[in-house]
Amino acid sequence: MAVDLKGRSFLTLMDFTPEEIRYLLDLAKKLKADKKAGKTGDSLKGKSILLLFEKTSTRTRSSFEVGAAQEGGSVTFLDNRHSQFGKKESLEDSAKVFGRIYDAIEYRGYEQSVVEELARHSGVPVYNGLTDVDHPTQILADLLTIEEHIAKPLSEIKVVFCGDTRNNMAYAWMYGCAKMGMTFLAYGPPELAQDADVMKRARDVAAETGAIIEFSSDVNAVRGADVLYTDIWASMGEEDQIPERVRQLTPYKVTMDLLKATGNPQAIFMHCLPAFHDFETDMAKSQYELGYDIREVTDEVFRSEHSVVFDEAENRMHTIKAILVATLA
Repeated sequence: MAVDLKGRSFLTLMDFTPEEIRYLLDLAKKLKADKKAGKTGDSLKGKSILLLFEKTSTRTRSSFEVGAAQEGGSVTFLDNRHSQFGKKESLEDSAKVFGRIYDAIEYRGYEQSVVEELARHSGVPVYNGLTDVDHPTQILADLLTIEEHIAKPLSEIKVVFCGDTRNNMAYAWMYGCAKMGMTFLAYGPPELAQDADVMKRARDVAAETGAIIEFSSDVNAVRGADVLYTDIWASMGEEDQIPERVRQLTPYKVTMDLLKATGNPQAIFMHCLPAFHDFETDMAKSQYELGYDIREVTDEVFRSEHSVVFDEAENRMHTIKAILVATLA
């Protein structure tokens, strides 16, 4: 049966079948090959997309803007300073206004309920650019990157997420692995284990796809991993949590020793970025001066041949473009 995603929102990978996710990955591969060959399209000609940001971004904003432009679409960027969204106008009213003006809406912010309400009231496709509990566009880019670097089907891939396994990237990865029949290991301290209800949802899907979803604090569990993945331990505005996070998560930092513990010399390192891997950022430098090393990955790993982080960053644009084309063209 042909896959038809026109008019669909992209809120979480849990809303999509494995076949639909495969369709998006294959479309992204085609669009990436076309771009490399100097070809751009006009499948989004006349389409206007709103980029609604409550959280700042580098890759998400750039990917939506460039991806839309390469297919002939246009975007409008709005943040908290330049709109009445959630301040003088309710979420529902704003969504109805946006839906009358724009062909689609991307939202990047905090609560998952916001992106769901936008989809409910706008009447146009809505895309989740990141919330506190999910980051589906990143996972789509990561799956594409894995297929480019590892000569095995996704169903034979083992992904290990290292660190705070309750964060949005850990949950998003769990959903992606469950849908695509992969092995997912959340590797972190017991006190930062994943929510039991979230784990159950993923395991219910895994029972249908053959995926394996696990949690462990034992380093031996990383053996056989194809991918080591991590994310920052604390974001801007969470500085008060840094001392405790460093204490909890330093044992789960991605190092060359952890890569060796996989027993797989071809294992790759992945990260959604931005990453604290050296002391060249204001936050990492200032915290180090206070006695806290907030690096979730060593510079040695980040700059090594195992690292594919910049391929991931590029693939954000290609996979986001695929989502736009599939849902709007």
